[in-house]
Amino acid sequence: MFPCPACQGDVELGERGLAGLFRNLTLERVVERYRQSVSVGGAILCQLCKPPPLEATKGCTECRATFCNECFKLFHPWGTQKAQHEPTLPTLSFRPKGLMCPDHKEEVTHYCKTCQRLVCQLCRVRRTHSGHKITPVLSAYQALKDKLTKSLTYILGNQDTVQTQICELEETVRHTEVSGQQAKEEVSQLVRGLGAVLEEKRASLLQAIEECQQERLARLSTQLQEHQSLLDGSGLVGYAQEVLKETDQPCFVQAAKQLHNRIARATEALQTFRPAASSSFRHCQLDVGREMRLLTELSFLQVPEAPVIDTQRTFAYDQIFLCWRLPPHSPPAWHYTVEFRRTDVPAQQGPTRWQRREEVRGTSALLENPDTGSVYVLRVRGCNKAGYGEYSEDVHLHTPPAPVLHFFLDGRWGASRERLAISKDQRAVRSVPGLPLLLAAERLLTGCHLSVDVVLGDVAVTQGRSYWACAVDPASYLVKVGVGLESKLQESFQGAPDVISPRYDPDSGHDSGAEDATVEAAPPFAFLTIGMGKILLGSGASANAGLTGRDGPAASCTVPLPPRLGICLDYERGRVSFLDAVSFRGLLECPLDCSGPVCPAFCFIGGGAVQLQEPVGTKPERKVTIGGFAKLD
Repeated sequence: MFPCPACQGDVELGERGLAGLFRNLTLERVVERYRQSVSVGGAILCQLCKPPPLEATKGCTECRATFCNECFKLFHPWGTQKAQHEPTLPTLSFRPKGLMCPDHKEEVTHYCKTCQRLVCQLCRVRRTHSGHKITPVLSAYQALKDKLTKSLTYILGNQDTVQTQICELEETVRHTEVSGQQAKEEVSQLVRGLGAVLEEKRASLLQAIEECQQERLARLSTQLQEHQSLLDGSGLVGYAQEVLKETDQPCFVQAAKQLHNRIARATEALQTFRPAASSSFRHCQLDVGREMRLLTELSFLQVPEAPVIDTQRTFAYDQIFLCWRLPPHSPPAWHYTVEFRRTDVPAQQGPTRWQRREEVRGTSALLENPDTGSVYVLRVRGCNKAGYGEYSEDVHLHTPPAPVLHFFLDGRWGASRERLAISKDQRAVRSVPGLPLLLAAERLLTGCHLSVDVVLGDVAVTQGRSYWACAVDPASYLVKVGVGLESKLQESFQGAPDVISPRYDPDSGHDSGAEDATVEAAPPFAFLTIGMGKILLGSGASANAGLTGRDGPAASCTVPLPPRLGICLDYERGRVSFLDAVSFRGLLECPLDCSGPVCPAFCFIGGGAVQLQEPVGTKPERKVTIGGFAKLD
């Protein structure tokens, strides 16, 4: 193995060793020029003269020797093959005229771009370079020379920048030395602090053991003295023996009364003997396993790992709500940095710069006032005492194509309280068909009687562009989502009429005689029909309702129901667009009569449910203003 001088990687030379590599003739010439420049009058002598040798005047690459004039003529006689050798200047290192292929000993003539290696004619026709891109050496020479010249010119033209960076690196080296010394002192101080805490704890524990030991010794000493007094002729026994010698009965009774109690207690203690204190100190053992593990795992604080963006909770509506979390085993983060920028800026304006919001607390952020109809890319990174961690993966969010319209559901027009249930916050509605639908199903063969329930928005649009989104329950039987002239909606649906005629369609914009109306007039209603998890884009009722594409009525087809539907109203143009609110892919665009106030509308036939998308601004999260300054919490 041989270390590569360029990348320091290990190179396997093989059996041939260095003989399998090209000679670096360029480096040899540089070394030769350097030797000639530093030589102090050192003449090159003839290698074939008898002593004393003369100064060499010529050299021969073929013979690899230096000669004086006489020796050159002598060793290159006229009429021999050596006479064809071309003399060179005298030198101490002889190089071939050109690079020779180490495999075939022929001069290299081509350059293999695939292998990035010089090759000879024989190498070129071998299988080793079959199918490779091979060019003449002259082409590779000119291309590499131009690149090297250009790069060198740039470096020489930016010497001030190089010097500035050198000064910056020198300053960084000084700061590194100072910071490293400070880090050593901090670690030493912390370890000394740990040692001081351990020493204080050691003294406290030893003091507790000492107090326990003295207390036990005192109890055992008392018990020992009591037992020593029971020996024959000493202490309590000796005194009792003397009392027994008393012959005066009153005196004996007086002395023996108290003595008998003491002897009884001594007798009981003797029969139920047990040391007054244990000699074991097992209760004073320490369990330092956890502490030892903590000390063993004691290491430098690591920066937080790259956060993971929660794509299920991150979305763009009236504002951008960004949510993330740290990986399970990541070091904690004290705060986060949120960065964002637009990616749909025209190319002539150049790429937009990242905007940054520092010290975001928690694991979510609210970005206010995003541009409509734009694409934002966002990323997050954590920070703690060790520094900043890696960025999360970029997440791209599409903002709505128009300002978001905020409204609530108004069930005063065409809504049956028996069949429609509007939530308390007036942002969701559910249709419960109940008994009327069962009765209608029973009369299906004789005449279907289905009720149409309508819920309108409490806000009407009179100008500009507006956008809102909602989610339709995939289990809904038949739901129509759209917009219409407020006056026509109230006129047509007030009182919740029944669908008696099969020609009646609530989204036709007219009564059952709509077929007689002029085709050119824009309809007052525009609805998208959803049923059983599908969106119907048909040419029947949908076409009568004005649900036409850009090139005419939409062909009969169904598409899957997305998680959220978006409705974009352009009041001035009189156009309504239905979108997939997740990917913002267009589903349908149709005309609408905007001669008066236009409001959102939702129609139900049978069971179904609709939930308006909640504005992001109602979430109790930290707010970050795009394009402005936001105070930190």
